[in-house]
Amino acid sequence: MTDPAKVRRHAERIRELVASVVRSQIKDPRLGMITITDARITADLRDATVFYTVLGDAAAQASTAAALESAKGMLRSTVGKALGLRHSPTLTFVLDDVQDQVKHIDDLLAAARQSDAEVQRLAAQAKYAGEAQPYRLDEDEDAEGGRNDDEGTPSATDRR
Repeated sequence: MTDPAKVRRHAERIRELVASVVRSQIKDPRLGMITITDARITADLRDATVFYTVLGDAAAQASTAAALESAKGMLRSTVGKALGLRHSPTLTFVLDDVQDQVKHIDDLLAAARQSDAEVQRLAAQAKYAGEAQPYRLDEDEDAEGGRNDDEGTPSATDRR
């Protein structure tokens, strides 16, 4: 069984290596403004998934994906030599859609804020359907000649 700490260290090293190689050695004009966000590797250290984001539209994302696929062999050999493993892990590149998720969550939060503001506005204008205090209080009972709490016994009117 592989040590989970070792797997995490290798994944972090793969992320650093791929980012370094993409920045310095790949000269493909299709490669856009790319950021390597994360890397994960299987417990047997044979398959690695590299997550990346690209600044730009769908065309820039597609061209960057094509550039990474064409440079996959060079990246795999660089990672394999640097890690010193018996088998170089295969690399799979996945577009990280964190920015889309962040935008979606921000939209949901804005809608919730707007809904909360509407509820607060309606609550400020709300009025009670009946009396403001629909329950009888102890002071009301004492004033009406009800139970006298000081003595703990019922009054003459309560016994009838």
